[in-house]
Amino acid sequence: MNPYRLYLVTDDQQDLATLKYVVQQAIEGGVTMVQVREKHGDVRAFIERAKAVKTILKQTDVPLIINDRVDVALAVDADGVHLGQSDMPASVARALIGPDKLLGLSIENEQQLAEADSLPIDYIGLSAIFATPTKTNTKKHWGIEGLQLALSRTSLPIVAIGGINQDNIPQLCATGVQGLALVSAICHADDPKSAARYLRQLMN
Repeated sequence: MNPYRLYLVTDDQQDLATLKYVVQQAIEGGVTMVQVREKHGDVRAFIERAKAVKTILKQTDVPLIINDRVDVALAVDADGVHLGQSDMPASVARALIGPDKLLGLSIENEQQLAEADSLPIDYIGLSAIFATPTKTNTKKHWGIEGLQLALSRTSLPIVAIGGINQDNIPQLCATGVQGLALVSAICHADDPKSAARYLRQLMN
């Protein structure tokens, strides 16, 4: 079972009730991993959201990943952490979370990609594949060719993120990428369960 296949990243603008609804539905639709994101710096709210999602995932084998915050991941005993380039260094995070939890790292350019295999991480989040409204400060878009390049240069599993939707999924899957991360296509769908199921079908 590839846990990275359909990787849901939650929308930190949605309230707790909506978050719980979206995650529950998305799991039923076939999401294989959930990353909880909270960009507002409210640690209490972050822990509350993470705990709520963990409760939903408890009956499943879907891993819970915490975005950026190692302390929150430890507080709720999440399955892993996903770091950005400006977060804690991967080696420090690994020392804190131990050898058994998942550690992901966002890779935004070729220099970071070249260093990735020497870091104590489990997977790469390749960002951003395409332009996306949820990230306006992106310096680089990898595109399909950049994704193929990255796949040829690392032995780590790659999760593609950024601007991924039903129109480009077949093309992305044809590269052999290990996973696709989505925010809007599931979080903002009228029916997150059907959306997730449809996206899984597209991937096959």
